[in-house]
Amino acid sequence: MPRSNRPRGHRPRGRQPDEQPDEPLDLDRITAGLRRVESKRSGSWNVQRVSATAAQKVYRCPGCGLDVPVGQAHIVAWRADGLMGEAADLADRRHWHAHCWRMEP
Repeated sequence: MPRSNRPRGHRPRGRQPDEQPDEPLDLDRITAGLRRVESKRSGSWNVQRVSATAAQKVYRCPGCGLDVPVGQAHIVAWRADGLMGEAADLADRRHWHAHCWRMEP
């Protein structure tokens, strides 16, 4: 008699018995990566917020010259209207303290 590959017993579809329930949605984590375009006196800039949990490296803020430490929420900005193309603009992105970015003209 041929062997059956069907599982024996009834399990609800979807979740396996030892799976953990889904984590609740974290609104900060969801909105942290959204990119927007801001206009400043120096031109148009792509701006993206980095959450404290996503900040895993130390960066030098171009606004004040101090470090943006690991675990501190901050802003990443790069030109939206650069002449050398999108790849060059993205390569020149900088990490700013949020208050330094707000003070930048």
